[in-house]
Amino acid sequence: MPNDFKILNQKIGLGESVQLKMDIARLNTRSKIDVPIIVSRGLKEGPCLLLIGGIHGDETNGVEIVRQIVASGLNKPEKGTVICIPLLNVFGFLSLTREFPDGRDLNRMFPGSNTGSLASRFAFHLMNKVIPKVDYCIDYHTGGAQRFNYSQVRISGNDEESLKLAKIFGSPYIVFSKSKEKTFRKSMVDLGKKVLLFEGGKSLNLDKVVTKSGIQGAINIMHHLGMRDFSSKITKTNPENPPIIIKSSKWIRAKHSGMYRSYISVGQKVEKGVKLGSISDPFGEFESSFKNPQEGYVLNSNHAPVVNQGDALLHIGFE
Repeated sequence: MPNDFKILNQKIGLGESVQLKMDIARLNTRSKIDVPIIVSRGLKEGPCLLLIGGIHGDETNGVEIVRQIVASGLNKPEKGTVICIPLLNVFGFLSLTREFPDGRDLNRMFPGSNTGSLASRFAFHLMNKVIPKVDYCIDYHTGGAQRFNYSQVRISGNDEESLKLAKIFGSPYIVFSKSKEKTFRKSMVDLGKKVLLFEGGKSLNLDKVVTKSGIQGAINIMHHLGMRDFSSKITKTNPENPPIIIKSSKWIRAKHSGMYRSYISVGQKVEKGVKLGSISDPFGEFESSFKNPQEGYVLNSNHAPVVNQGDALLHIGFE
């Protein structure tokens, strides 16, 4: 990486840490929306790692993970460059919603277009002004609505280097998940970047255990890449308790509408035939329980007390 490292039209020298503003859009009131981007370079050349949260405006736990990394100075490398974007979708964050003001899901608009919708232009600007400098990326997400994701890293199952990085990250589960078209991860992978998509927690919620897992994963990756000596902070995978690799999964959906109660905990292994939960009416006249159709692991659990027929209740993963 050259000494004249330049991003958003600003040169950043070795050993420098700066906060830049990505300014490409305004509110309807004409007020600017600035996206802070924190860039920290080590004293030596090396890889460039992007830590990004808040692609969805209501996924606050991902924002908190990157925020804590910056606040504690863990983003300052001895070698290479760390780019932190704690909150990409400032629009959605202001209204505590997943989408952009134009109603679009930013994570379905990549790589974007300079003449497209607001979300598409935003994606285009990020991909063309920031991403060319990036070699590796950790993209922090949470479960949508009241669906809680147990800490997991998602990768494409046919990428051996990403699998190695996922094991080093140290999340309890590694989920083989094909990148959907027009997502940030798919656009990054198409450019040859290595991306770990971290999922943990649920929307509009902060969870200390999830936050700790996300921060520790970044520390482990930075140490592995030789960007900073975190010998006193890294965690090594216990050979007797390695991450569980999930090669396929299935959503269990509500067969009825009503009040929902779960009998199991997210993250646990469930045997075939175990009762997973029940749905009832509010009046004590109807209740229906449902069982696990196949042995697996609970990756996601719906925390909503009331559900509609067809709602996703549990995400079960299989080795």
